Amino acid sequence: MTHLSEAPIGLFDSGLGGLTVAREIMRNLPDEKIVYFGDTARVPYGNKSKGTVVRYSEQILRFLLTQNIKAVVIACNTASAMALEALRDKTDLPVLGVVSPGAVMAVKATRNKRVGVMATKSTIASESYVKEIHRLDPEVTVVGEPCPLLVPLVEEGWTNTKITDEILQHYLDHLMAQQVDTIIMGCTHYPLLRNAIARLVGDEITLVNPAYETALALKKVLDENGLLNTTPANKADPYPYRFFVSDEAERFRDFAGMILPVDVRSAEMIPIEKY
Repeated sequence: MTHLSEAPIGLFDSGLGGLTVAREIMRNLPDEKIVYFGDTARVPYGNKSKGTVVRYSEQILRFLLTQNIKAVVIACNTASAMALEALRDKTDLPVLGVVSPGAVMAVKATRNKRVGVMATKSTIASESYVKEIHRLDPEVTVVGEPCPLLVPLVEEGWTNTKITDEILQHYLDHLMAQQVDTIIMGCTHYPLLRNAIARLVGDEITLVNPAYETALALKKVLDENGLLNTTPANKADPYPYRFFVSDEAERFRDFAGMILPVDVRSAEMIPIEKY
């Protein structure tokens, strides 16, 4: 009989960005199995209402639960901001979002108590980072900057182009004018722009990658619940990662293959609306 600790982690995102979270989990928890769902038919979530994002997230949770998972990671800032509590009400499994781990690190990192947040319009509008940071330290000033053009640029593979630099500079100018010393990359696509952002803001600014912080938070939660897998994943299962999408399986596989440290053999398309 398989022990629950050997069950996979269920991870989902509106599309491709959550692969940066999957990558950090693979690096920091190499013995864990992963079931990843990318809602590629309905991406992006960043311009949708809370009710819609909650409904989509609950459908995805119901699918992931059919895969006998042991924990859920919402690898999407928008869904973390809007659907975390709703999903925690639907399951007894640990459910983590990416907002809280990023906020915790930003509060630790800032020296002048001025934190910038780059994110989608709906994540900024939800004020999820503002609320979480103020819960930790009410004295921190949080400056939000909606960056709607960055996700399409990343998904087109334009991470190192003059156009992307110019658009980034436009967004960053506002944050820098507010004298922030720490910037949260508050969308899971943005770590793929980390080098460009770091080059434009210089060494004085600390960049917080919530994907990395989420992997560390997940490790802590699994450990506290006795759910860390002690059987090396590749020994128990020669291919411990499974990928599902709601559309464009081939495009997803190609993009995932560029980001992840493993060979992505296939992505299975499923009719998520049925769940």
